[in-house]
Amino acid sequence: MQPAAILAFGGASGGVLTTRQSGKRSPSGTPALAAEPAQADRFSKARSARSASMLEDYTELIADLIAASGEARTTDIARRMGVAHPTASKTIARLKREGLARAQPYRGIFLTEAGAAMAKAVRQRHRLVVDLLVAVGAPREAAEADAEGIEHYVSAATLRAFEAFLRDRGDR
Repeated sequence: MQPAAILAFGGASGGVLTTRQSGKRSPSGTPALAAEPAQADRFSKARSARSASMLEDYTELIADLIAASGEARTTDIARRMGVAHPTASKTIARLKREGLARAQPYRGIFLTEAGAAMAKAVRQRHRLVVDLLVAVGAPREAAEADAEGIEHYVSAATLRAFEAFLRDRGDR
């Protein structure tokens, strides 16, 4: 569900996407393209991560609301996600269909075991990405905001590299 490789944007390439794996350039100086199957796989994984990221954000927020106040109501979820009530309701319905949440009339939204496990994994990924960004010099507020996007697209291999980097520095 997470991309296997990260593409770089900007830098000396002037805003052209380049692969980290080859770094080779064509005779015209533009970056060499990845093989079609590899590039298609990267795009497919990114689309899948985009689709899952909303569910991950909702499960994480529901877990946080339950921990903070004992319940997660659709109204509170909508307000904290910055979306309209019907949008939150639609996503909560999807969470229920996916077996990640259940609702009790007049009692709010609760996570299933699978939903709680997803929320925990997302929170751990988020903390790791924030810690890495802070370690490389990003201000904490910017790291928190940036981690909200990055955490959904980073591969397991890259997360392991982040963890090893922080461990080697003594930050973990």
